[in-house]
Amino acid sequence: MKELELILAKFSEYAWGTHLLVLLLGGGLFFMLYSRFLPFRYLGHAIDVLRGKYDDPNEPGDINHFEALSSALAATVGMGNIGGVAVAITMGGPGALFWMWMSAFVGMATKFFTCTLAIMYRGEDSAGKIQGGPMYYIEKGLGKKWKPLAVFFAIAGLFGPLPVFQANQLTQIFRDVVLIPNGIIQEETFTINLICGLVLAILVSIVIFGGIKRIASVASKMVPSMVVIYVISVLYIIFVNVEQVPECFALIFNDAFTGNAVVGGSLGSVIVIGARRAAFSNEAGIGTAPLAHGAAKTNEPVREGLVAMLGPAIDTLIVCTMTALAILITDVWRTTDADGVTLTVRAFNQALPTNNMGGYLLVISVLTFSLSSLFTLSYYGSKCFSYLAGAHRAHYFNYFYIFSIIVGSVASISAVINLVDGMYGMMAIPNMIAALALAPKVKKAANRYFNNLKKPPPKKVI
Repeated sequence: MKELELILAKFSEYAWGTHLLVLLLGGGLFFMLYSRFLPFRYLGHAIDVLRGKYDDPNEPGDINHFEALSSALAATVGMGNIGGVAVAITMGGPGALFWMWMSAFVGMATKFFTCTLAIMYRGEDSAGKIQGGPMYYIEKGLGKKWKPLAVFFAIAGLFGPLPVFQANQLTQIFRDVVLIPNGIIQEETFTINLICGLVLAILVSIVIFGGIKRIASVASKMVPSMVVIYVISVLYIIFVNVEQVPECFALIFNDAFTGNAVVGGSLGSVIVIGARRAAFSNEAGIGTAPLAHGAAKTNEPVREGLVAMLGPAIDTLIVCTMTALAILITDVWRTTDADGVTLTVRAFNQALPTNNMGGYLLVISVLTFSLSSLFTLSYYGSKCFSYLAGAHRAHYFNYFYIFSIIVGSVASISAVINLVDGMYGMMAIPNMIAALALAPKVKKAANRYFNNLKKPPPKKVI
């Protein structure tokens, strides 16, 4: 296991080299400037689309705009926001959050372009069903000669969205908050972790074998409630300690450009950690979101791009910031060796100390966050497997996916983080190359759409 962990660490380090940072951050910045911030000026219209104002049940696709965003958010608003932010602060200090914000801003532009492409270049799987995602816009948008790049994305997509991190962190919080404090077990054991993994596998199986419609239905009900519970809890912590908030923001901005909290004081390390955790949190540029948004019921690509653009704002700019403030306000990042979700538990218990109420509230949030992520991530992998092996074999991937939940619950946190990070890096390369090459197509479609939006409706003939 130690040797495997070292191999995965090297793989992750290579995947997230300078080349990928330039591709993700530089590419996102290019999308912002190239579009002249056009989609950002229509945030109100994006919300109208999300509310269903332009829904047409007769248009092709499986799910509506809200269900598509809920499915994408179900995968991103999860352990990346609770455990991932804690990992970022542990590894890179408070300054890592600033670079998560920067990644989210450019990530909004990236999601607009990639998810517009997901509708613009939809294809058909081997069963003749309409599908969208990077594999299809690489092959249809760039041409057949680019198919090897699409295949490369699909292969990486079998492993990047695996639920190992979610399973690992959910097992960890259930063990540390429920089992050990109540004397049910004395310490962590392989058997307990395995049992937790098996229970999780059964729960997830019930949903994921129902396909995207069942996943989207469950996600659209879980996402709003899970965000409300978590947001109310963190807002309470912030308001009770509101006098410390300015100091926390000052710490974030100062550390972002000094790297004082990182071993060696490397500014580059802070940027890398922030960008990696932001990518894991909101997945902008990775290529997973277009897989979900490509299933939306719409004939208008730009509308889906606008809806998708809201994802990083909700995920990173709001939810991740709130988690970070809870950790920084309570100062647990300085006073404990805990990492991952356990660090967030310490923060909640310190701020809401009554009978470990904070820990239990976090368990409820984590349970809904993780389960919703586990449901949606399976869809991403099955679409990639379907592209590679045929739609009639897609269900086989779910068995592998369920098995990976059990593996993730007993593996070390470093191993699962490096595996997912590395594979996400591999997915981002073909996705961003295709999005940059097809950017003129998106800009042309956006200009047409927004120009038509400004035109007055035709007068009715009496």
